[in-house]
Amino acid sequence: MFEAIILGIIQGLTEFLPVSSSGHLELAKVILGDDSLPEESMLMTVVLHGATALSTIVFFRKDILELFKGLFQFTNNEEFKFSLNIVISMIPAAVVGVLFDDEIEAFFGGKVLLVGSMLLITAVLLILADKAKNTEKKVGIKEAIIIGVSQAIAIMPGISRSGATISTSVMLGVDREKAARFSFLMVVPLIMGKIAKDVLDGAFDVIDGSMLNYGAGFIAAFLTGILACTWMIKLVKKSKLKYFAYYCLVVGLVAIVYSVV
Repeated sequence: MFEAIILGIIQGLTEFLPVSSSGHLELAKVILGDDSLPEESMLMTVVLHGATALSTIVFFRKDILELFKGLFQFTNNEEFKFSLNIVISMIPAAVVGVLFDDEIEAFFGGKVLLVGSMLLITAVLLILADKAKNTEKKVGIKEAIIIGVSQAIAIMPGISRSGATISTSVMLGVDREKAARFSFLMVVPLIMGKIAKDVLDGAFDVIDGSMLNYGAGFIAAFLTGILACTWMIKLVKKSKLKYFAYYCLVVGLVAIVYSVV
């Protein structure tokens, strides 16, 4: 249970902060001596991602209600355009997730060298985004497609999903606060869809440990997720991404050295 809570806290903090939640979970599993099979490791990952998806829904509940209302209005207003762009941004990651599900699971097995290398990529993205000029531009269809591709690439452990999508948005000239809001909202349907797919595929039949442990991890991830989401909105507005870049750079290099030595 202690390990589950630690993993939950790591997931809750790193899902919204641009340092790669999946990468940190893989590193934490190595540090904690978690030698579970990829399927069992993926189960805990799915549970914790479900917790942070719920924290996103709670934090952005008003935005999500507007999103649903806009989607079913079928009028060419701002709410409908925003909802449509959210749907468009989901397509690349959904396609990758469906077509390459087995290959993706293979990445989640304590591959420290892979995680370290991907963290270096995250660091570069954050530094580039931090130097981008702030504007008041909104997300359009073209931006939604490109941001969606970034989210698909961020399936790799070590590439921060929020870091990649927010960085891509900012470098495309999107307003920083709008970029963060779009980044957090676009992932919720994908996470819920992934959980539903795993349930239908019988992934939850492979349970390593007590369900109470998974519950403890879920609660820890949910509470810290709400806290981290609040922090991230403020940090993106203040252009503080470079500090996370330095962090990813250090952790990435340490992970690479650990793996090689």
